[in-house]
Amino acid sequence: MPIHQQLVAEHPPSGTFDDQLAARLLRSRVVLLGTQVDEESANRVCAQLLLLADEDPHRDITLAINSPGGVVSAGLAIYDTMNFVPNDVSTLVMGFAASMGQFLACTGAPGKRYSLPHARIMMHQPSGGLGGTAADIAIQAENLAHTKRTMIELIARHSGQSEETIAEDQHRDAWFTAEEARAYGFVDHVVASVDQMEGAMRLGRGSTGFGARTGGTR
Repeated sequence: MPIHQQLVAEHPPSGTFDDQLAARLLRSRVVLLGTQVDEESANRVCAQLLLLADEDPHRDITLAINSPGGVVSAGLAIYDTMNFVPNDVSTLVMGFAASMGQFLACTGAPGKRYSLPHARIMMHQPSGGLGGTAADIAIQAENLAHTKRTMIELIARHSGQSEETIAEDQHRDAWFTAEEARAYGFVDHVVASVDQMEGAMRLGRGSTGFGARTGGTR
């Protein structure tokens, strides 16, 4: 049974709006990240990516993002899963993608990273509180430094910017319009209509939904 039918069976019409909405979107191979990035939302997104890949390992999956960001480890779980599945995972920014939302938006399949025209994207460096004994603070500081280095390396790799540029630009909150994000390398295309999306997402095709056959390089 396809995953969207399983969800409907498990969550009948008396279920929550989110359950019904997720089932309809999954029918079109769309995964929505519309909340903060935390353990719960990351587990849901990762599970949906894995299930859609199991259902068809060749058709694209679209990750739609409207998120203020959140926990780095949760975002990296989504990132690793996006790369783990054999499918191309395209990204679409709707409204707002900040922090880990920005990171995930820029790490979609090459050539298949999209933004709607009035979306805003914000990049900044990871942050975290330090406390406890001097030894604990030293360990926490090293972990935070490692996280910062990892994020700089990955954002540079996917945006095409140098690590030095990313480190400098994310020192403070860096805001981008959709066109500025495209010029910077966070997205490939700014689209006002689904017809402008190059195969990764198509409306009005019934059960075939948004998914195209995977054709990009990973």
